[in-house]
Amino acid sequence: MYEYITGKLVELTPTHVVVEGGGIGYFINISLQTYALLEGKTDAKVWLHQIVREDSHTLYGFAEEREREVFRLLISVSGVGASTARLILSSLTVDEIQAAISTENVNLIKQVKGIGLKTAQRIVVDLKDKVSLGDVATKQILLTANNTLRTEALSALVMLGFARSAADKVIDQVLKEMGEMSVEALIKQALKRL
Repeated sequence: MYEYITGKLVELTPTHVVVEGGGIGYFINISLQTYALLEGKTDAKVWLHQIVREDSHTLYGFAEEREREVFRLLISVSGVGASTARLILSSLTVDEIQAAISTENVNLIKQVKGIGLKTAQRIVVDLKDKVSLGDVATKQILLTANNTLRTEALSALVMLGFARSAADKVIDQVLKEMGEMSVEALIKQALKRL
């Protein structure tokens, strides 16, 4: 099992990163939280979780060890796979997830696309004793150029499995209503409406 990789960021998108380490490029799936933390960097340390299946070896990466811990907790819940856990971490911050589980806020978890009432309840019940509230940090969102922002957000939503036309409309609505924001914030808002 890999623990982390340190190397040059060759490619960074809202859904994956390619990190070069030891002359090898590693394709690593990431959440929007990790994307926001890695944006603008040329070198990075990415904490890894590897999933080995009969037909694939998939790496999931996290800019912070804390996010990886929450990812591992989420995938330990029956009915929550790696893709769903990544979607949850893209829609909610680690602090929001921990707070929702600690306070049994099923409705917040249920707002994530693809999470129904039973799955949200299972997440709360299974993880309530394993999650502590900790320090809730507020992060400032950085503004980006509207065109690049729109393209990156649309690309991320399509890669997450949403129809291009539906994602396009929702992104337009969010930008019209809320104005400029970070790619991460735009995708989070779009995920809540899709």
